[in-house]
Amino acid sequence: MQNINMWIILSFLSAFSLASSDALLKRALRYDNEYLLAWLRFLIALPLLFILIMVIPRPELDSTFYIAFFCGIPLEILAMVLYVKALRVSPLSLTLPFLSLTPLFLILFSRIIVSEKVSLMGGIGIVLVVLGGYSLNVSSVSKGFLEPVRAIGRERGVVYMIIVAMIYSITSSLGKVAIEHSSPIFFGATYFTAVTICFTPLVFKNVKLSSYKEVIKDLSLPVVLSGAFFSIMIISHMFAVSMAKVAYMISIKRSSLLIGTIYGFIFFGERNILQRLVGASLMFAGFVLIVTSS
Repeated sequence: MQNINMWIILSFLSAFSLASSDALLKRALRYDNEYLLAWLRFLIALPLLFILIMVIPRPELDSTFYIAFFCGIPLEILAMVLYVKALRVSPLSLTLPFLSLTPLFLILFSRIIVSEKVSLMGGIGIVLVVLGGYSLNVSSVSKGFLEPVRAIGRERGVVYMIIVAMIYSITSSLGKVAIEHSSPIFFGATYFTAVTICFTPLVFKNVKLSSYKEVIKDLSLPVVLSGAFFSIMIISHMFAVSMAKVAYMISIKRSSLLIGTIYGFIFFGERNILQRLVGASLMFAGFVLIVTSS
């Protein structure tokens, strides 16, 4: 029971930290190049991870760890680019709900990569979470319940986020494998350090020197806090996924969508928030089924 309670708490902590990091990053997105700010968030998150990795014992690594590690990095970079692009071009409360598709993709990919099977009740819970995420777009129902789906081709941010959801289902499964063959903190710190290093050439290629000077000169508190929350998200995610089936953990983590919707209303003046919150009841029902079936 203690382990069950702990992975749930850590999953919700990861959700809160991710939603907070997203909102702070969106507030700071007043520059022309999203690559730089995405890189900054990862860079600012690294010091805390470095401190932690210095005080933990180094685990014994095998070939399985390295395969999962190096397969995940290019996918993580692609997801990062598309993720921030989605936040830039579309409303926070419209794009983030489509991340609810990740647990649905995980039913397939976690079985293939991690050999994890979800129970019938857990599967129903995952579907409810996905439907709840979809229902957060209920503001479009006046044109038909399937209008959000039909609008996918017209809303670039939504398309980006759907691709991100699928990529995250793969990298989450690969991360679970790597954690099982190392440790949560070791993998989280080394993995995101490697992602930051590999992403750096892409940043230098796409960002003008004047942009660096402008950002450094006007480095804002929201960017720094975004990185701090991101580091908390990484740590809590790694420990939570080590304690539970990855599809269940990510489903709980998708409560970040509800938090993000609230942030969109409070900080960005996004409308139709009350209609989108109709999906909260479906997501909550899904959470209950997942928790009781785990």
